[in-house]
Amino acid sequence: MKLVVVSAGLSVPSSTRLLADRLAAAVDRQEPVDVEVVELRELAVEIAHHFTNGFPGRALAAALDAVTGADGLVVVTPVFSASYSGLFKSFFDVLDKDALTGKPVLIAATGGTARHSLVLEHALRPLFAHLRAVVVPTGVYAASEDWGAEGLQERIDRAAGELAALMSGLGARRPAPKDEFAVVPFEQRLAELRPTG
Repeated sequence: MKLVVVSAGLSVPSSTRLLADRLAAAVDRQEPVDVEVVELRELAVEIAHHFTNGFPGRALAAALDAVTGADGLVVVTPVFSASYSGLFKSFFDVLDKDALTGKPVLIAATGGTARHSLVLEHALRPLFAHLRAVVVPTGVYAASEDWGAEGLQERIDRAAGELAALMSGLGARRPAPKDEFAVVPFEQRLAELRPTG
């Protein structure tokens, strides 16, 4: 299976890329995957040109193909002005509108303070719901104080497990729970209530 990681970190080294790598490694521990990383920083000029001329450059076209062909995605953005970065949004704006339909996606973000952690729910989750992706329940936000603190690795592992399960189709293969009651058609139930004879 192919996992594509989209990282919108701008600096080198980048805490956004660090979180992306930790998430990818956690998914791979749960379900072996081939990982491909798309660094949006390296595609910024081609993304801008795509908006003005309507055609992706060679590197951007390869990145768009990788995302479209992936079995699952990990997407990580730094937080700017309480939302995802403009570069992150621009990449998904040039992606074909149907490319993520039904695709499992793990959303994550990094920021300087825990006050921005709701960016996962008010910005990232609605964006990928609009793109008709299947967003895993657990998103991962890492503030500066989270690195090396308790809790971050547990969130990473839980989110990675959810993505791995969706990618491998474990949810579809689980046996259905046994019904504790049977559904009886109304007509049959009514016939049983009528007096006989």
